[in-house]
Amino acid sequence: MINTRRILPAIWLSLASASLFCAPALLTAQSGAKPQAAATKDSNSASLPLKDDKRAQAYFHSAMASVYEDQAMNTGRPEYVTHAIEEYKLAIDLAPDSPELNNELADLYFRIGRAGEAEATVRNLLKTYPDNQEAHELLGRIYLRKLGQSQNGVSSASPSGNTLDQAIAEFETIVRLKPNSVDDRMVLGQLYGIKHDTKKAEEQFKLAQNINPDSEEVVLNLARLYAENGNIDQAAKTLEAVAPDDRTPKMEFALGAAYDQLKKPKDAIAAYQRAADMDPSDPRTLSALGQALLNNGQLDPALKAYQQLSEVDPENNGALIHIAEIQRRQGKYEDALSTIRKANEKDPDSLEGGYNEGLLLDVLGRYDEAVKVFSHMVDLTSHANGAYTAEEKNNRGIFLSRLAAVYHEQNKTDLAIATYQKLIDMGGDSAITGYQGQVDTYRDAKMYDKAVDTARKAVAADPKNNDLKLMLAGEMADLGKADEGIAMAKSMLKGTKDDRTIWMSLAQMYTRARRWKDSDDALDKADALSSKKEDHLYILFLHGANEERQKHFEPAEKYFRQALEIDPSNAMVLNYFGYMLADKGTKLPEALQMIRKAVEQDPLNGAYLDSLGWAYFKLGQYELAEDNLRRAVSRNQTDPTVHDHLGDLYEKTGRIRLAAAQWELSLSEFSKTAAEDVEPSEVAKVQKKLEGARVKLAKQETLVGQPNPE
Repeated sequence: MINTRRILPAIWLSLASASLFCAPALLTAQSGAKPQAAATKDSNSASLPLKDDKRAQAYFHSAMASVYEDQAMNTGRPEYVTHAIEEYKLAIDLAPDSPELNNELADLYFRIGRAGEAEATVRNLLKTYPDNQEAHELLGRIYLRKLGQSQNGVSSASPSGNTLDQAIAEFETIVRLKPNSVDDRMVLGQLYGIKHDTKKAEEQFKLAQNINPDSEEVVLNLARLYAENGNIDQAAKTLEAVAPDDRTPKMEFALGAAYDQLKKPKDAIAAYQRAADMDPSDPRTLSALGQALLNNGQLDPALKAYQQLSEVDPENNGALIHIAEIQRRQGKYEDALSTIRKANEKDPDSLEGGYNEGLLLDVLGRYDEAVKVFSHMVDLTSHANGAYTAEEKNNRGIFLSRLAAVYHEQNKTDLAIATYQKLIDMGGDSAITGYQGQVDTYRDAKMYDKAVDTARKAVAADPKNNDLKLMLAGEMADLGKADEGIAMAKSMLKGTKDDRTIWMSLAQMYTRARRWKDSDDALDKADALSSKKEDHLYILFLHGANEERQKHFEPAEKYFRQALEIDPSNAMVLNYFGYMLADKGTKLPEALQMIRKAVEQDPLNGAYLDSLGWAYFKLGQYELAEDNLRRAVSRNQTDPTVHDHLGDLYEKTGRIRLAAAQWELSLSEFSKTAAEDVEPSEVAKVQKKLEGARVKLAKQETLVGQPNPE
């Protein structure tokens, strides 16, 4: 939504108004007593016809009212306000048809917060003078104040309807009496906007624009009106219609916001940059510019914008959090951790800051510290009564999921399962996440029976949930009961667009059973029910993965490149495609570039780190290869392929004993893995390498008489 400044006038309960009369000779009262009349008359009284005794007396009481108002302003004593009201009433008794006196009394009532009496006084005046401009303006101010106080229901003191309609009626009259008032037309346009009468609001803003084409507020309010009604394109056109040299920083900011909503990142960045160039100290503009650059993947310029924001607003923790995020994405993990800890020192209970600190500690492999941070955040988001708003439940779910994931990475299966159970206990979508987490944890720990049992438990708890049923079907397929799982999924097909998810699950079950044709057919059926680009992308990816697993590398590459045409930054495709090229030893620079992009987006992904290490290995950059492969093993300790790769690295660098240890771990994990996930030829390769290593080690021991330390 475009941010604009409200033009509705602010009304203050203040007595600091300038008096209409100045009669210092009358100020003889002390200690709150009423002042007595001075011996000499005010010079202005000479202009009054003295034969009109009532008029002279009315003037006197009016002057006294002003004196008391001044006294009230200077001393802050409420009794002077009471005296002023009494004097105005005496004056009105003598001149009941005086618009000036009635307006002055009503204005005083309004300024001291007695809006009901102010309204009654003005309405009584309007019976005699229906077009009195000052009276209508005061009524308009009264109703605006009520709206500001959310008193927009029917007013018991005002028989003419609810406050919004009353305000509109008054400003309709005001613009009739003052047709060239830009400010009043702006207020009326905003009131129509509140009433959702877009046509009339637009009409008033355009009339105001005709009166003053250069008004910043007119353009901003017209653009805001279009934006609030979903016509973002028209909002942008309204702002674009102003010549670039005539645009203000606020206009450029609003234009940037419109481009953001229109998914025009480059245009949004350019508009925010122009606004920042004109007003480099505006925190809101710098924040929007930084976010737009970050969303567009321009990390260095985004970092500069957030650093500038931090200098302009040193207390802005959000700037530090974003700086840390950028440093993390740049791979500067220690710098990022230092930055986020500075932010958290200022606000120790910041949920966003705590999340980012825990994430960085996880990236750095400092798991115990990450557990400590995420545990603290779980405690912060915990309620003893178990009652949570939707936002609180979402926040708590995020921290529980991260804590469980760290336990999972440490192979602390019991702790991970217990943490996911807390998600299940929260119910709703959190429970689905918890069940899925438990199933994944058991499966990665090669505890397939428990994975299936948990999936059955999930379905029993929510038997109408198709996602849980498909999860159970998939686990049965993993357990070697592919036909049973496939039959369960097929029974859920209804011949509707909702079948897409089922066909996707069936495709993956067919893949695990190596029924490639059935898998491709299921993917085609899912594709026919897909409408989003990301859905088509995922199907292309799965087609490519099927081809790669069958060693059909050329068609696999074709599918992957088609997927990247839809989304060149998709981490899943970049990693799989890059790994395929690296494993074949072809197009290694391109493979490395793709995998690095994937890791940048998800530095916690052990599979991505393994791909990166393997690409470096193929390029002969063994130090970088070892760093990434060791990190991959720390995150995927049950993955036989990761151990195999690290073993190859150790062998290549002459550390045979370490290589043999990794190959032994690889074979051990292969033996625990579901048969559907094991390629017998891969197992045979690892076995052959281990046997060769053992022979080499035996020869070394024979030659030197003792084992080599590595």
